[in-house]
Amino acid sequence: MASTFFGLHVGYSGLNAFQASINTTANNISNVQTEGYTRQQVELTPSSAMRVYQKYGSTGTGVTAEGVTQIRDEYYDQKYWYTNPSKGYYDKKVYYLDQIETYYTDDASNPGFSSILGKMFNSLDSVKKNAGDTSVRNEFISNADKLCTYFSSTATYLQELQATINDEIKSTVDNINSITKKVALLNKQINTIEQQGVKANELRDQRALLIDELSSLITVTVEESDVVNSNYPDMHTGATMFKVKVGGQLLVDTYDYNELDVTVRTAKNNQSDVDGLYDVIWKNSQNSFNISNKMLSGSLKSLFEVRDGNDEQNFKGTVAEITVGSEQTALRLEHLSTGKITELNLPDSGSFVVNNYTFTYTDWEAEVDADGVIQAITLKVDQALAPSVQEKIRSQRLEIGSSVNFKGIPYYQNQMNTFLREFAREFNDIHQTGKDLNGDHGVSFFVADDKAHGEGDFSDDYRKPLETAKQAAYDQAIADGKTPEQAQAAANTVTVTFKNSDDTYYRLTALNVDVADALTSDAKKLCTTRYYEEDGTITDKGIAAYDLTEKLLKLESEVTFYKGNGADKFLQCIYADITVDTQECETFLDNYTNVIDAIQAQRDSISGVDEDEEALDLVRFQNAYNLASKVISTMTEMYDQLILNTGV
Repeated sequence: MASTFFGLHVGYSGLNAFQASINTTANNISNVQTEGYTRQQVELTPSSAMRVYQKYGSTGTGVTAEGVTQIRDEYYDQKYWYTNPSKGYYDKKVYYLDQIETYYTDDASNPGFSSILGKMFNSLDSVKKNAGDTSVRNEFISNADKLCTYFSSTATYLQELQATINDEIKSTVDNINSITKKVALLNKQINTIEQQGVKANELRDQRALLIDELSSLITVTVEESDVVNSNYPDMHTGATMFKVKVGGQLLVDTYDYNELDVTVRTAKNNQSDVDGLYDVIWKNSQNSFNISNKMLSGSLKSLFEVRDGNDEQNFKGTVAEITVGSEQTALRLEHLSTGKITELNLPDSGSFVVNNYTFTYTDWEAEVDADGVIQAITLKVDQALAPSVQEKIRSQRLEIGSSVNFKGIPYYQNQMNTFLREFAREFNDIHQTGKDLNGDHGVSFFVADDKAHGEGDFSDDYRKPLETAKQAAYDQAIADGKTPEQAQAAANTVTVTFKNSDDTYYRLTALNVDVADALTSDAKKLCTTRYYEEDGTITDKGIAAYDLTEKLLKLESEVTFYKGNGADKFLQCIYADITVDTQECETFLDNYTNVIDAIQAQRDSISGVDEDEEALDLVRFQNAYNLASKVISTMTEMYDQLILNTGV
């Protein structure tokens, strides 16, 4: 049977419950601007009924505040964490592509390639009109030097950007490690509290906010499951298992976490890469972290693609022959991805992967045919490969570096190198046939000012020994009784070999292109007329002759250099690449931003604090509290009547 004063207990339970509700509402209002805060509410349930042994059987005992819980929907959290990596991926790409685009801008305030090239050929046209004037010659040489400066400056800017991105990769990895460590620590704190039957709401908010941040850096999957008593599977202990995975591998396993790390590459992937580029590995196992995994996204992957993106144009070849020495192995590659030497983007030394074996080569040499096409390249590996390894890599496809399906910094570096090699070779070939004002043969106009090899003027270019070898093959065929047609066919099968250190146009890049010192110091070295007539006699047309200049002027637009276009269309082609990629990334960024905003709006509609709703709750809970107080006040009057006015 209930106590005589049982009504006071029922009223008291109401006071407690609605006091807790008002306090929780006040907490919600206080955190209305707190990032990551989830709205809370008090869970109210009827207290257990009491049997009173009356006709009605039992009576209610009031209300119980079971606890303060979050109003959160895990479904929208998972959707947010699934979509956020794509937003972070395109956001970072747009940021860096915008910077690359500015390097190729050509307008009145920032003269670029087209303006400088046009000015150079205009001054060359002035030379044609007054070929003997050294001041006019100097103006042309100066404008040509400005073109070289433009390319070297742009290539340097790209290298600096590559180094900046490389540093950001390291800081992003450090940030990922910091977040995972905090999540593991929060897991322990949450379980410690919740095993006592109390919800760790604020700590859960902190953890969810960290996962939000982590999901913008790398694609993650989050799993949370209850820990049950092994002896009583239906009994929940209050603790949970919280796991965060990246690419199927555990990043956080409740209280434990796996850290990422960066390691410096020992070799370059591309000819114009900066030194010291990072790769990501798992710190404990030292295994490679597969950032190219198609299932991954996020800003970390974006950084790698902009830094290493080569549009899948990295060097590839098939191992056709293996020659093993005592301390060195030579791998002869055929069926190459590179056609001409001007397209070659092969570092002097580097690493390559073939059939899951990784090797480092120290130098290489190439075989070039009569049409200037590379037929084979031989890589020198400083180790004697075992026969079992030879069998596994023979006839297998080999790749230098990594194949990245994106036009990043290496792509634009290589496009500039390819254009410059073709343009410089055509210009030099014409200029070398000329005669300068001193009566001497023309020299190379554009050279490679390479610190490691000095000023390369391509005097040892493969074409000269190739012509010699072709002539020798032709003469030998004639001596052997072959017809001229047969002799020419034999000559056309000749190949010559050049090394990576030889003075070929491979050595010319946007970073080192320059006008030869001989011309910048003496404008008389500029050739405007041919040295020989067609009949082989030395020309003597005077200092005003300009027949060679007319051929040079055609190089601006009438000779194909790059993607089927003349030199004047180079910027248009390169700018089309960068603008198309930028616009595409901006479109995807806008789309994913809209999706994220929609998901966040759904999250906020459930978990966010609405000021109007909280104000109404204050009124509701205040009225309920007042009514509970009225119950106690009424009960007090009844007990006063019972105690003071009843009895003898």
